[in-house]
Amino acid sequence: MHLNPYGEYSVLLAASLANDWPVDRDGIVARTRQFGMTLQFSEAPGDHARAREVIDGWLTVVDAPEPHDRAARLNAHMAAAAAYPRLTDHDGEGWHLHYRDQNHALPHVLLAVVSVGTALHLTTRGMHRLARCAAGSAPGDGCRNVVVDVTRNGRQRYCSVRCANRDAVRRHRARSAPAPHR
Repeated sequence: MHLNPYGEYSVLLAASLANDWPVDRDGIVARTRQFGMTLQFSEAPGDHARAREVIDGWLTVVDAPEPHDRAARLNAHMAAAAAYPRLTDHDGEGWHLHYRDQNHALPHVLLAVVSVGTALHLTTRGMHRLARCAAGSAPGDGCRNVVVDVTRNGRQRYCSVRCANRDAVRRHRARSAPAPHR
């Protein structure tokens, strides 16, 4: 039984958009399809820019310095979506819940789905399971990708194996460097 379609997949969608922003509205819609959304979005001028604002707002949740701040920012996003859960069978795929109103505009749907999905992800897996890549703190690396931790042990710190390996090499070289002469 699949009880949480808004959790993991919508947070992974948001991270995917944040880490690799599509060049146009069609690219955003294509990405939503890759992450399992089947809804047809009504089109409006400025959808691309308004969807970017949604993702930029979501990044303030990612970058929140502590759990209470993260929760406050996320609560504000969910309040802005201002939708109540509803049962739907829009695609004949069976009855399921949507956490958004009937407005099918792309930015509005992204706000609702990403906000509720992030809340579900953080409350079921842990408030620490959303961050920036740990390789970004390394001097000269600057990786700012979002990491959505969906691992069993809750310790994913890097956006990719490449970043993890690069950071491990950096740490090894720092440990192995000869001490400076005085």
